[in-house]
Amino acid sequence: MTSRSGAMWLPSALVLLQVPGVRGSARRRFDSESKACTWAHESGLGASHTRCLSLSGPRRVTGTVGGSLSVQCRYKKEYTDHNKYWCNDPCLPSLRMKIVETTESEREVRIGRVSIRDEPANLTFTVTLERLTEGDEGKYMCGIDTPWAERQIDLIFPVEVSVSPAPTLKTVTSTLGPPSTLGPPSSLPVTTGPSMTSQETPDASQHPRSLLSSVHFLLLTFLKVPLFLSMLSAVLWVNRPQRATCEETQ
Repeated sequence: MTSRSGAMWLPSALVLLQVPGVRGSARRRFDSESKACTWAHESGLGASHTRCLSLSGPRRVTGTVGGSLSVQCRYKKEYTDHNKYWCNDPCLPSLRMKIVETTESEREVRIGRVSIRDEPANLTFTVTLERLTEGDEGKYMCGIDTPWAERQIDLIFPVEVSVSPAPTLKTVTSTLGPPSTLGPPSSLPVTTGPSMTSQETPDASQHPRSLLSSVHFLLLTFLKVPLFLSMLSAVLWVNRPQRATCEETQ
């Protein structure tokens, strides 16, 4: 089937899906295969579900609020040219419930905070969610679109996304509190020693008059007193002979 005929077939199929009976049948078929593939992946018994193993990825990814996370899904080589998409679970791709999807001409597509990038060389496609919020948490699906002509439901792989709160930054301030917050008593002598030394310098600078008084007293003691005694001795020595002469004359 050519791309043109496929393009003509797709609108017709979408019209049929609007019929309640056909739409309900398609949804039940998709849900049934989705549950079967989910069970096969979780139980590890995928050998009997070979088609489910054509698409694989992480079962759970975790991010933080405000951050980003990536989900990488791997597929088999025969699906290189197929469109890849990301959608919420439950998801019915035929009803255009996809969040973001690649095309054959656009290997990387971005819609809002969600982007998808297909890398055929590595047989992987990566979905990235940016600026995460708590509302992003939930169940999603990696999917590969299969043509209606193949009469197959799209390949899907369930992924659970968890979003944890962003870590809060605590500011620590060093302030003096009650004695109970300063630690054990053994640390008190270490803190009081420098404080006593630091207080000696301000005391000397705050009382300059007492310092000058001490210096003046020292000068008075060691200079003025000996000088006064010397002068007194000299006067006495000079007056002593004069008194003796006066006595002899009389």
